[in-house]
Amino acid sequence: MPVRVTLDGMIVARGLKARDLAAEIGLSETQLSLFRSGKVKGIRFSTLARMCAVLGCRPGDLLDYDHDPADMIRADDEVV
Repeated sequence: MPVRVTLDGMIVARGLKARDLAAEIGLSETQLSLFRSGKVKGIRFSTLARMCAVLGCRPGDLLDYDHDPADMIRADDEVV
């Protein structure tokens, strides 16, 4: 998947522990771990906003994208 979660770098840069971040934003440690590993298919904007508020960052600081031409192919194999 070309969208990568870069939250770990922000956690380290802020000197936090993942469990403390999870508690502060109201997520379970398991939910945060799944997001950190990229194993979720989505995240609510409200959750992303809470992460950014706690970490003092922007959404682009937590996510990155590597271009993949396959991203332009729809489920029915039609190029957009």
